[in-house]
Amino acid sequence: MSDAENQSKEYLPPLTVSFVWCPSDQGRVNPILSALRSVLTRDVHRPFSRGLNIPFFLFSSLGVYETPIDKPRNLANKNLIFVFTSVNTLGHKNWKDYVESLPSEKRNILIPVALDKHGLGHAGSLHGINCIRSYEWPSEYLDLYSIIYLSHEINRFGLVKSVEEPEALGSHSSITIFLSHAKAGDTGRVYSEKIKKFIDNTNMNRFFDANEIAPGHMFDKEIKDSVNRSTLVAIESDLYSSRYWCQREILIAKELDRPVIVVNCLEDFEDRIFPAASNVPCVHITPSPEISNKDVLRILSSAIIESVRFGYSSKCLEAYKDAGWLDADCALSARPPELRQVLELQKRGILKICYPEPPIYSEEADWHKYLGVTAYTPLWTEDEKDCLARQEIGLSISEFKNEGYAYEHIPEEALVRLSQDLARHLMARSATLLYGGDLRPGGFTEFILDEARILNSRVGSSRVRLVNHLAWPLHIDGPEIVSWRASYHDVMQTVEHDIPAPLNETVDDKVFIPPTSAQNIYIWARCLTKMRRESIESSTVRVCVGGRRSGYKGQMPGVLEEIMLSIEMKKPMFLLGGFGGIASDVCSVIRGESIPDSLTENWQIAHNEGYIDVQTISKKDGFETNFTAIVGQLERLIVSELAGSCGLDESEYLRLMTSPFIDECVRLIILGLRRIQDAS
Repeated sequence: MSDAENQSKEYLPPLTVSFVWCPSDQGRVNPILSALRSVLTRDVHRPFSRGLNIPFFLFSSLGVYETPIDKPRNLANKNLIFVFTSVNTLGHKNWKDYVESLPSEKRNILIPVALDKHGLGHAGSLHGINCIRSYEWPSEYLDLYSIIYLSHEINRFGLVKSVEEPEALGSHSSITIFLSHAKAGDTGRVYSEKIKKFIDNTNMNRFFDANEIAPGHMFDKEIKDSVNRSTLVAIESDLYSSRYWCQREILIAKELDRPVIVVNCLEDFEDRIFPAASNVPCVHITPSPEISNKDVLRILSSAIIESVRFGYSSKCLEAYKDAGWLDADCALSARPPELRQVLELQKRGILKICYPEPPIYSEEADWHKYLGVTAYTPLWTEDEKDCLARQEIGLSISEFKNEGYAYEHIPEEALVRLSQDLARHLMARSATLLYGGDLRPGGFTEFILDEARILNSRVGSSRVRLVNHLAWPLHIDGPEIVSWRASYHDVMQTVEHDIPAPLNETVDDKVFIPPTSAQNIYIWARCLTKMRRESIESSTVRVCVGGRRSGYKGQMPGVLEEIMLSIEMKKPMFLLGGFGGIASDVCSVIRGESIPDSLTENWQIAHNEGYIDVQTISKKDGFETNFTAIVGQLERLIVSELAGSCGLDESEYLRLMTSPFIDECVRLIILGLRRIQDAS
């Protein structure tokens, strides 16, 4: 961790993107959101990909007669709010009032997306704002049009210019595409002409400006001037890499630190792929005499997404540096560093370079040390690999059902991304993770095991990085568990917990019982409590986030029980409330806000079938849940004391309890753990 990272300053993210829609429009909105989320947020199934991770917030409801209880907040330097308008938002008075009163100011920018012609008729804060007319898009290319049109607005309003500048609303904020291709009798020339013609003949010329080099101009100078304001699209045909000016265009784009994508359309053979045409996104187009409209759209969408990724990554790195996360003397790069780039920095005496998460593999980065250069990401430097070796960190993380996005606006997959990043960074620092629950295939945290295996492979280790605590009867549930243990024996230790006394005298521990009756649920609850208590006793700290409010198998919501046990045992506890779930409700109480309904017995009775029956059985043995007492304990907690035990100051801990930003939360947890370890 750098000297800069030991100091905590206010962090202002560069961008958030919110989406607002009436539930009656769910069927039309879902394909658009799905397309956007596939390219603007990191794929949870490819956690080491270099995809974007723009914070998304969703605002809707379960029915047309209710609206979200709040509106998008001013959380970042730019907050873009896409409002899906339609006959439903105009025809239902409550929705009309809601969307027309959405906040519009310098940092909150409204962008209406009309799903039908009625959506053009809104007044209020939407009055006079030109709409994206999604009803005009061809249905066969809905996903690509969604990506291009909405990503353009993200780039234009969020990444190009300040909205205070009038020209930001016009062509000056358009994306210019520099088409780099072999000029003579080649696939590249044909494809370039088709791309330019397609742009010129559609309304996309409002935000794509495709150019080449005009005759009669100073060739090298015009290349530099054009590339310097462009995203370069290298059409990699059979002849491309052998052409001097194609190589020159790529090199200039890299030299000027511009976005680049490669379009691979090889017909037969290329004897040497130009090295500079690497370390960038690549889209494959099957070569044919006539490129299809779909392939043109694929190229344009790839170009605009890389423009957004490049701009967003650059602004994130700048924000991290402004907040003191990074050394003041480091260079910033929106791509993992390249040899020519590092040599140029060395000439200027710069020996540190920071690039976006995730870190590249150590095998790819082994040349850095030969040049005496330190290359790192905002959350990882190579010298941190053993800095948490004595920490056994318990993860109290569980998904929850977000119904309708009326109350909580975090997409469910955001919790998975947080868990992936947190697990990766803790294990990479040699911490041991403790998890109480089922990690078998299909489970919420299955990915943790894959992360551990990848890490062991990278560092040539066979150490156990995860201790999985299983309550009875989970560890006797079928032969699948034997195969599961065998598959992950190299990274995981399984701890099986027995039935607690005196239940062990009446329950056959060799026979699985399903949680289908009040008595069985009570037995499950007692077993889960025993497992959680013993797991927490063996941990040094806890990280608590998310968690179901209802539909759980135990005595109370699982994450809540682990929080209460951690309080009882005086374990340091990182509480993350910005990702919803029961952990968010706990944070609200600790901060002195109103008591959430989920922390009352009446709410639990109404939302958990058979809850009263289980409570009745529990009372006979003195194990009933007292929500009034739980709330009282939470209200007596002092934030400064919680923070101090976690190595954070009060302002840092309060930020951890409210931040919905993954990088910030991971950084604060690592910062606190480092301070704890250094002080011990």
